Amino acid sequence: MEHTTPQTMGQQFGRRSWAEPWKIKMVEPLHMIDRPAREKALAEAGYNTFLLRSEDVYIDLLTDSGTSAMSDRQWAGMMLGDEAYAGSRNFYHLEEAIQTYYGYPYIVPTHQGRGAEHLLSRAMIQPGQ
Repeated sequence: MEHTTPQTMGQQFGRRSWAEPWKIKMVEPLHMIDRPAREKALAEAGYNTFLLRSEDVYIDLLTDSGTSAMSDRQWAGMMLGDEAYAGSRNFYHLEEAIQTYYGYPYIVPTHQGRGAEHLLSRAMIQPGQ
C-alpha cells in the first residue's frame, strides 16, 4: 500500500476517513455523575453553567477545553517553552503575534476561555445589565 501524507486532518486518499491520521498520546479518566447529582449541581449553580464545578461536567460543551489529545508537536512545545512566571519569551512572542495580526496594543493572557470571559464580564458588565 502506498503511503500518503494527509493534507488536512482526517483526509486520507482524498476522502474523509472514519479514522483520524494520528495516534492518541494521552488519556485522562473521566467521572460521570448520575442524573440526580447532575440536577443538584445545576440547581446549586443557579443554572449558570459557568458556576458548575469541573468535576461535575462529563463532556464540556461550554468551552473547547479538554476536547482532544495533544499532538507530539504540542507536547514538544510545552517541553521547550519558557515557564517563567513573568517576562517569558513566550509572552513576548504571543504579544507580538497579537499586535501583528489583530492590531491590539495590549493583551492580558489568560489560562483558558472561562478565565478570559470572567475578566471581560467584570470589566464590561455593570449591575442591572
